Amino acid sequence: MPSKPRTDSLLVPAIVLAAGASSRLGQPKQLLRLPPFGGDTLIDHAIGLARAAGADPIFVVIGAHADEIQQQSQLPDCTVLRNESWAEGMASSIRVGISVVIQKMPAASGAIFLVCDQPGLTTEHLRQLLTAHMSKPENIAASRYAGRPGVPAVFPRALFPALLQLNGDRGARSIFEQPGLGIHTIEFPQGEWDIDSPGDLQRTDLRCVASANT
Repeated sequence: MPSKPRTDSLLVPAIVLAAGASSRLGQPKQLLRLPPFGGDTLIDHAIGLARAAGADPIFVVIGAHADEIQQQSQLPDCTVLRNESWAEGMASSIRVGISVVIQKMPAASGAIFLVCDQPGLTTEHLRQLLTAHMSKPENIAASRYAGRPGVPAVFPRALFPALLQLNGDRGARSIFEQPGLGIHTIEFPQGEWDIDSPGDLQRTDLRCVASANT
């Protein structure tokens, strides 16, 4: 098993963005339990991946279905943050998470953002992102899929103020599009595989089962 990236010299918390309403899916995607994940909810699975990759501490931003998520998920060894403005879109959850990192972690060199509905995500991919950050902490270390950078991604501390200025549902895409930024991308072929609709869930279940049987 590949070793974890060194985190003794650089402190990198994880921020799991899980505040959406899952309106197209018709049920909280955070609470889905897919066969290969050992019965864990998607949100608990994402937390486990971040912890195994070496991110520390872990902040989880919830909003819609917050009470239900806290009742039905383990949310192990993490700090749960409630985003009361979740209906605005992902940018509001980014602001909530990064505000706490700024306040509580002055030594953090950056923060890794991830979502809970990318079932193709692996611990190894997160480790590669963290290792890239350790190598050049002034750059963004981002996943690449669908022809552009996206999450999971590690943003350096110098960009925390820009993250606080985000608004709407585009998340950090506008930051990726800024000219002149150093961005190290790591291919994530399964990054486009997410769960937004019942059809996605059916296809995801089938792919997960196929992966578990290979």
